[in-house]
Amino acid sequence: MSWLSRVRNSLPFGAKRETADNLWIKCPACDEMVFTKEYDENARVCPNCDHHGRIGTDMRFTILLDEGYEILPTPQVKEDPLKFKDTKPYQARLKQARAKNPHPDALTNAIGAIKGHRAVVGVQDFAFMGGSMGMAVGAAFVHGVDRALKERVPYIICTAAGGARMQEGILSLMQMPKTTVAVRRLKEAGLPYIVVLTDPTTGGVTASYGMLGDVHIAEPGTLIGFAGARVIQNTIREQLPDGFQRAEYLHEHGMVDRVVHRHELRDELALLLDYLAPREAA
Repeated sequence: MSWLSRVRNSLPFGAKRETADNLWIKCPACDEMVFTKEYDENARVCPNCDHHGRIGTDMRFTILLDEGYEILPTPQVKEDPLKFKDTKPYQARLKQARAKNPHPDALTNAIGAIKGHRAVVGVQDFAFMGGSMGMAVGAAFVHGVDRALKERVPYIICTAAGGARMQEGILSLMQMPKTTVAVRRLKEAGLPYIVVLTDPTTGGVTASYGMLGDVHIAEPGTLIGFAGARVIQNTIREQLPDGFQRAEYLHEHGMVDRVVHRHELRDELALLLDYLAPREAA
């Protein structure tokens, strides 16, 4: 042992205090450091710049639904029908995603109430393989619609997706007409269908059930589109406007009805249900 180590060990200092790795979080918009606890308690909205961070399924349900809601079971589908493998097998990717998430796939439904108005609410979680739309997501969406039809209540979907799930090939694209037909059944039954667009909502979800609502609400700053901005710009050979494909731009151009702060979303949905819900759902 060197003399420096002997001197250091003999000094009357306590052991170095350990700091949790997740004590702070850096806001991706303003680069300010925020206490993780404060950030979570604020529904993952930055207290400095109001940037809306991405949230998981359970937090979304807690924010929107009254206490006592029920998580609906996720329908079983055939997994890995194409035996797909890229750098790793699809089954391994599913296992990895499920180890990090509390629900078995990207879309989960719950039945409950929003300020006393009963509804079925579906939430897509971008943390599960980018919220990608595969057979399980399509089946969960239809299951949520079926439950809404059975209970005679509105169906509300909170979207978040990077597009179709490439590991399921054309089977993932088939979810677009499948979910579109389910939305048509809601409309024929006279039940409200409300879409809450959260960051990001792109690809096949935008091209199907993401843009078929009676009302479209978006959280501030949400990325909404089909193809990426760079792909569009390279195709049309023109410079795109600032804020293209963001919620505020789409609201100005009539594709989104309202841009609503996360803290006000529950009240906004309750007000809409006041107007739209039929007598059977009241």
